[in-house]
Amino acid sequence: MGREFLDLFQDWADSYDDTVTGKDIEYKEVFAKYEEILENVTTKSVGTVLEFGPGTGNLTKKLLEANHKVIAVEPSKEMMAIAKQKLKGDVELLDGDFLEYSIDDEEIDTIVSTYAFHHLTDEEKAIAFQRYGNLLSKGGKIVFADTIFETQEAHNKSIQEAEAKGYHNLAEDLQREYYTTIPVLDELLQKSGFTVSFKRLNEFVWVLEATKQ
Repeated sequence: MGREFLDLFQDWADSYDDTVTGKDIEYKEVFAKYEEILENVTTKSVGTVLEFGPGTGNLTKKLLEANHKVIAVEPSKEMMAIAKQKLKGDVELLDGDFLEYSIDDEEIDTIVSTYAFHHLTDEEKAIAFQRYGNLLSKGGKIVFADTIFETQEAHNKSIQEAEAKGYHNLAEDLQREYYTTIPVLDELLQKSGFTVSFKRLNEFVWVLEATKQ
């Protein structure tokens, strides 16, 4: 359920915002157009928003500025502490993850996440989509931005290119985490009752917009 990566968040929390602004050369392309990616997810969101993995609260802040009610679910205490300082109590921050969360009887219109869904295996992604399909009403949306690949061959090529550049941390990341492909996500979402479209925003990141039918 992604919690096996919590130690990484503990080490990364203090420098995360520097990384997303391009100060880590290995991850510069991963976070290229970062503000545009957050704006894209925000623009596609409607109504009350459930956010998974808000991290330090960058997307959360934009959603609040767009006058959305936001419920944010975060498993990392270190990330959550930074988000609380940044958001100044304007949002409900709950302990949990993509599969383990409690939001009472709140009616959710949009489920969002950025740079986090790859912490789940494809099998866990399928379970998550099924649960979100049950949570959302017809017309409800999932809007996720994450590193996604068009094919497994493209994923393998990306690893090789990172290694060739000497980006060993990135190459290890691309192999350690559960990055998936557009065909896999498309199939899983359709099985859970969604139609979906994908938009590429940088070399690594795509935004998927899925609507409950």
